[in-house]
Amino acid sequence: MPICHTPHLSSHELGLPCDHNLSVGHQCNLVSRACCVEGSCEGKPPLYYYIYVMISVLYFKIRTVFGDKEKTFLLEKTHTTEPQQETRDVFLYCLSCFFSDINECLVGASNCRGGERCINTEGSFRCQREVSCGTGYELTDSNNCKDIDECETGIHNCGPQFQCQNTQGSFRCLPKVQCGSGFIQDALGNCIDINECVSQTGPCNRGQICVNTVGSYTCQRNSVNCGRGYHLNEEGTRCVDIDECKTTENVCGGHACLNMLGSYRCECEAGYMFNSITRLCEDVNECRHYPGRLCAHKCENTLGSYKCSCTTGFALAADGRNCDDLNECESTPCSQECANVYGSYQCYCRRGYQLSDIDGTTCEDIDECALPTGGHICSYRCHNTPGSFHCSCPVNGYTLAVNGRSCQDIDECVTGSHTCTENQSCFNVQGGFRCLSFECPNNYRRVGETAARLERSEVVRCIKSCQPNNIACVLDPTHSVSHTFISLPTFRELPRPEEIVFLRTTVPAYGSYNFGSYDVKFDILEGNVDNAFDIIKRVENGLYVGIVRQVKPLIGPAMTVLKLSMRNLTTQGDSGLNIVNVHVFVSEFWF
Repeated sequence: MPICHTPHLSSHELGLPCDHNLSVGHQCNLVSRACCVEGSCEGKPPLYYYIYVMISVLYFKIRTVFGDKEKTFLLEKTHTTEPQQETRDVFLYCLSCFFSDINECLVGASNCRGGERCINTEGSFRCQREVSCGTGYELTDSNNCKDIDECETGIHNCGPQFQCQNTQGSFRCLPKVQCGSGFIQDALGNCIDINECVSQTGPCNRGQICVNTVGSYTCQRNSVNCGRGYHLNEEGTRCVDIDECKTTENVCGGHACLNMLGSYRCECEAGYMFNSITRLCEDVNECRHYPGRLCAHKCENTLGSYKCSCTTGFALAADGRNCDDLNECESTPCSQECANVYGSYQCYCRRGYQLSDIDGTTCEDIDECALPTGGHICSYRCHNTPGSFHCSCPVNGYTLAVNGRSCQDIDECVTGSHTCTENQSCFNVQGGFRCLSFECPNNYRRVGETAARLERSEVVRCIKSCQPNNIACVLDPTHSVSHTFISLPTFRELPRPEEIVFLRTTVPAYGSYNFGSYDVKFDILEGNVDNAFDIIKRVENGLYVGIVRQVKPLIGPAMTVLKLSMRNLTTQGDSGLNIVNVHVFVSEFWF
């Protein structure tokens, strides 16, 4: 709370006299009196006035809290000359302490009732209810619990068929439509009929029976009720047996009927059995009652009996129960061969045919040429025939081998079917022949076969023969020029190099080259188409051999001349050169 600004101080500032009858609070009145002592607030009032004021305020506080009305404090005026500023600071500090809020809840000065809790406020306090009012009630400003009218506020959940009625702390839903007598209303407001015959004990008199009706009930006279198989006599006094066998209804369905008291019995024929529940003669399923014992194969039930049948491939025997194997081959079901088996038959085909996958009886021709291995059956071409096949070879140059599949080359040079002249030599190639004429160059003459020869071919060899005083001929390093030929098939695939020409020499491979021995160097000088050939040196039987290999496939027909060189080497250098011309003919076929 702010420190009181006295009215006398304001009066003094306006030049007016002090008025001790002003209507102000007790604390402010004490300060006002102290301010007006000695006639001025601006002067230096004695210290005892400040002490007086503080003790008076303390006294007022004690009386407010404890209600002590008997103790009084008297102060005598005592003058002092303490500095005005110091005394005023003490005074203001004391005022600020004594004018702070009082916690009525702490000192027990509140008037809260039982069940309420005291809460201190600035300059006062309030009482709050400790326990909530609960569902259906609300707390009022006077701290009391008031019932909530759910019907008036519209927070009820009554349906359109119900009317809301408020109760203390809750509400009720009353049906708008009231049910009449003999009905009861369910939770949804529907009117349900009351079965008075069940809900009431003995609603009718003795000898009567109760019959429920909608909204009520009736009482009827109890009559004689005969059991099944009986009916009332004409007088209606007793029950007599009904002879069901004499009624117009055929109760036994054509079987013999035997009447009994209150019932009847049917004497069923063979294959039928009397059902005591339905009271009828029912067919006996012999196939189900005696499985596997009546028929050898299949059993089919019939009314009053059964019949046997056989599966496919069998015929019913004379006894009507067993099954005999049927020979289907007698009806010729197969297109070629038929073999009867137990209960069935099997068709099979002759060589070169196969059984159809569609019907299993027709034999279809096997196209051997179309089989995955058909490409290897014949060397050249395969021709399918009904039940077999045959192979053929190219028209010219080949003939069919004895095995009927391979194509064999015709050697026209041997058979004399070639067309070479007397000045030409006939060379047989695969699928044909070549007429070649080899002439030795100048200063060379033709000789027969020598030690250096080529396998798988024929050789025409020319050796150097110089005229006297022909220095150029003598200095020519080429000692011989040879011609040979070779025929090759078309190798479409070469899994490894194919060795085709062997150049044999008389040069030992293990001699001492440093002591005058020879070495040989082999080269391909011309005609190596697509680098399809190479030449390597190998040692066989202690001598050097040059081997020409085909390393890439060549597609025929094709022809090339491989110009090969065999160069003899010594420690002094080249000692001689031999040229071999290999005429290579590549056939268009692989055989």
